[in-house]
Amino acid sequence: MYWYQVFQDGPEYEARKKKGTFTPPNLSMKDLHDAVPRHLFQRSTTKSICYVLRHLMITYVFYLSATGIDDLTVLIGNHSHNMIRTIVRSALWISYWGWQGIMFAGIWCLAHEAGHDALSPYRFVNTALGIFLHTAVLTPYFAWRATHHTHHKSTNNIERDETYIPPTRKDFKLPDGKVAVRMDYAEVLEETPAFTLFKLAVRQFLGFQLYLIHNRKGNPRYPAGTSHYKPSSLLFKPKHRPSIILSNIAIITMILILGTYGYRCGWSSLWAYYIMPWLFAHNWMVMFTYLQHSDPTIPYYRKDQWTFARGALATVDRPLFGWVGRFFLYGISADHVAHHFFVSIPFYNLPEVTEAIKPVLGECYNYDSTPVLYALWRSFTQCTFVEDEGGVLFFKNQYGEAVMQPLTLGL
Repeated sequence: MYWYQVFQDGPEYEARKKKGTFTPPNLSMKDLHDAVPRHLFQRSTTKSICYVLRHLMITYVFYLSATGIDDLTVLIGNHSHNMIRTIVRSALWISYWGWQGIMFAGIWCLAHEAGHDALSPYRFVNTALGIFLHTAVLTPYFAWRATHHTHHKSTNNIERDETYIPPTRKDFKLPDGKVAVRMDYAEVLEETPAFTLFKLAVRQFLGFQLYLIHNRKGNPRYPAGTSHYKPSSLLFKPKHRPSIILSNIAIITMILILGTYGYRCGWSSLWAYYIMPWLFAHNWMVMFTYLQHSDPTIPYYRKDQWTFARGALATVDRPLFGWVGRFFLYGISADHVAHHFFVSIPFYNLPEVTEAIKPVLGECYNYDSTPVLYALWRSFTQCTFVEDEGGVLFFKNQYGEAVMQPLTLGL
């Protein structure tokens, strides 16, 4: 890849965009299930635990390596200019935060697998692994699992999905699309690139926790005060409440552990070794979860047009970070279409599942090799709003323009 291709759309995206029209698919679920060999559904507790232990070991090695950064830079400082020492020290710490952030995101991905009972055929093993791993990165396991299951049952259903719900024309108080002109949109939606970048940074590093705390960017059907930490929240059914309380106790325990570490080892150590990687992990997590379903060429549906298969197909597979995404993030972006159809198949079998179902999906399979940072900027700046009416909806940009249109009349 040439350097300038980092800022270009992938050929798969260009092909969908060039097509310009979209007919909602009517997929045979039987054909899809028949295409997947039965052995791929098998889950191995031993294999999954080995993956978990390997991941935790590498995470610990990164931590141990970081404990030597300051000593190394002091040694460098004895033989070079202070500016060089500062540059080297900053580069090493940023590198640690970024890579350890990927490791923390990988811990979150393994807990995500546990939440789908995909690590083991035994529910108690999945629960134990899930609550340990998610709590380690300050995610309430049972609360997030409950809303994530709702997401899978309602993917890209604008009325029922849980997060990244598109705002509508009415939300922005835009004039009717039949009379609005480019200037009307610009007056309401246009902003400077610097401010857009600031909003993107806030969402990337803080957005997931804000979603958990007060449903930021969650479905607007929920009332003010909605929170993943509130057992009585309408996010949950009454049967979920005891487990939500258990999640909260686990999170409080983890915060106390971190506080004890900070008190004994220094708050700067807590910040450097845990908090900063944790923030970087949120950046990676928000990046891949947002790009899985938010794209100018991917539809949302209202209830009269939504089906489970259509929602599952409103998903984009991306080769996120190449081998790094495969090895450390367990292919969470590379095989996300297959995951939406077969949630309990373990991640290590999903590449084969993806290849098995591609012939059945045909043109319905969405793949995009656009470099991830450019894809993130493209979606963040072009996926601005959807219309208030219609059964099949595509994002419009800040000038009221969409790259795709539903083909079937009445949609």
